[in-house]
Amino acid sequence: MMLSPLNNANELDLDNCAKEPIHIIGKTQAHGVLISCDPISLKITQAGKNTSTVFGMSSDEILGKELSYLLGEEQAEGLMDLLSKELSIPHEVEINNTNFLVLAHYSGANLILDFEPYQEVNNPYYFQKQLTLILNELQAANTINQLCESATSLTKKMFGYERVMVYKFDEEWNGEVIAESKEEDMDSWLGIHYPATDIPAQSRELFLKTRVRIIADVNYTAVSIIPELSPITGEPLDISCSGLRAVSPIHIEYLKNMKVGASLSAAIIVKGRLWGLIACHHRTAKHLDFYQRESCRFLTQMVSTELDLLENSFFLSEVKRSEVIRQKLVGQMNKESNLVIALTEGNVKFTELISCGGGAIFMNGAWKTIGLTPNEEQLESLLNFSTQQPESHFATRNLSAVFPEAKDYEETASGVICLKISKNIYIFWFRPEEIQEINWGGNPQNKAFFNEKEQRLSPRLSFEKWREELRGVSKPWQEPDKDIIRALRENISYVILVQQQKEIETFNTQLIEANKELEIFGFGLSHDLRAPINGMDGILTILDEDHREELGEEGRELLQMCRDLNKKMNHLIDDILECSRLNKIDDLEISSINTSELIEEVLKLVNAKGSYPKTTLEIQSDLPKMEGDRRMLFQLWANLLNNALKYSSKKENPKVEVGSTVKNGREVFFIKDNGIGIHPNFWKMIFETFKRAVGDEFKGTGVGLAIVKKVIEKHHGEIWLESEPGQGSEFYFYLGTKKYKRVKYLGWK
Repeated sequence: MMLSPLNNANELDLDNCAKEPIHIIGKTQAHGVLISCDPISLKITQAGKNTSTVFGMSSDEILGKELSYLLGEEQAEGLMDLLSKELSIPHEVEINNTNFLVLAHYSGANLILDFEPYQEVNNPYYFQKQLTLILNELQAANTINQLCESATSLTKKMFGYERVMVYKFDEEWNGEVIAESKEEDMDSWLGIHYPATDIPAQSRELFLKTRVRIIADVNYTAVSIIPELSPITGEPLDISCSGLRAVSPIHIEYLKNMKVGASLSAAIIVKGRLWGLIACHHRTAKHLDFYQRESCRFLTQMVSTELDLLENSFFLSEVKRSEVIRQKLVGQMNKESNLVIALTEGNVKFTELISCGGGAIFMNGAWKTIGLTPNEEQLESLLNFSTQQPESHFATRNLSAVFPEAKDYEETASGVICLKISKNIYIFWFRPEEIQEINWGGNPQNKAFFNEKEQRLSPRLSFEKWREELRGVSKPWQEPDKDIIRALRENISYVILVQQQKEIETFNTQLIEANKELEIFGFGLSHDLRAPINGMDGILTILDEDHREELGEEGRELLQMCRDLNKKMNHLIDDILECSRLNKIDDLEISSINTSELIEEVLKLVNAKGSYPKTTLEIQSDLPKMEGDRRMLFQLWANLLNNALKYSSKKENPKVEVGSTVKNGREVFFIKDNGIGIHPNFWKMIFETFKRAVGDEFKGTGVGLAIVKKVIEKHHGEIWLESEPGQGSEFYFYLGTKKYKRVKYLGWK
């Protein structure tokens, strides 16, 4: 099934060409026959329509037959035996007195066989001599230019094409002819550039799969594959890896416009990326058999390997230089606490790390620049753009193309690498504009036109040299540039982390000292406050005992108020001392505690029956035992029970429940009351010292729940509550295991 790349004049867009489904083109070239089989039954399911011309049997005759019908039993068995061992090895067969090479591969559920006419080479050492020649000449090259020139001359000598070029892709997939060997009567294309649309993305992807692509005769008539859809899958046959795959009509017309009669293209792949092509042109039809194409594949692989070595050698020297500078910058950062000063005012500057015209550092709202850079207002705008980039760094050699505002300063900063250290720290390197004169093979703006006769897109007709001045583009950034700044980012992040750690350690030391001073101050203050309070209590007692009748009713009320306040002050001092004591305790006296007995002691202490006679108190009879410090746990229960009794006491039927239950798979204790409740906004706050969620209606110091929290933390447990205003509160808690793993307090429902 041939899918048209363009069927409407309104769709005159090179994107349509880029979307052309050339892998399921449904046709083949004419220099061989494609057969598709069911790999299980070996029945022929599809075939090229040229079987009658090549095999002497029509496609209708062989479709549905087993492969042995075409090859004979012995040859079919030999082929399948070979395929079961190694699919990539070609197999020689004879059909109607003609020799063929069979090249096999799987395409989904289909077994595809390419049959190509084959003539045996008379000289058995021919290919060995070719390989020796390839190795010797390519390994003698010392530069990339020498290597590419050797590759073109070797290819021309070995395969006889009239023009051989090395075609290199740039970052945007435009191509340039960087080396050329040709016949003397042909115009030179050396240095000519071609737009990325000349070799669209899907073609570049196929080169990564097939490596070598031959068009034996540009003027061939395409051979249809019948039936159009695979009987096995019901879909068009994917012939991406077939050497016989037909050529896009657009590309055929492109080659005709270039006066090309045959071509061969071999992929140069470096580090897994399509670096370029060895492109061969011939003015008349020209076919290379499988073994010649394999020699070309080997040559191209050798070119790829040598290119990789030469590029690595060049980049390695740059990396070594940059590595020395990076290490010096790290040394400066270790000695100088101010990061900006370390990177900009030491013996080496961060701008020396990679080749650039200038750089800028943004840190905590301030800029520091070196060399040629945009002004601060422009830098701020660029920073806003940079913060929107998803990666920790981005690089471009044509900033104005992605950030139009940069056109105002492209002379200074056409190229930029931005490195994000944190949300408050960014580092920029800038490269100036390099004005270039580019020679294109035809006007790159006139890439195609709509062909009224063919009712499809046609490529440009003219390939005459067309000169363009390229502005706003800098020297390209290389991968080693990006690698070294990524390494610098790690260094800076580590230095910042070490600085923060030192600051934290210093702060902790200061905090420990402050806590010690606060403890001493607390004890001193408590002692100093206790003496006058005790003295005041004595005076009030004498006044009450000796002069009570003289005071009158109002005086006695004021006297009682003074005694209550005095008593509250004593409680507050006790609570402060208890909080302070808890902070100092690290080693707990752990024992197994009968929870029910402990609660009974607490209730006697607070005189629950006498102080809260209306309150119904329900305590679960089989409470689990507790493991912990008995004195601390006594304080925990005393504060929680006292709060529950106190804050429910003004209800008509006050009620307090104590028990255990399971929450989130863990056994927990609970104390529930039907009192005034607590608004969710205060759930976390009430566990802080001197914080209360009620007014003066109920007495309290605001320290009780802080003590509860301290006790829970000392036991590596957790406490939380569930409450609604006016509906009562329910406090839950548990104690940690004997390992006493630290669990952070959470105030959640």
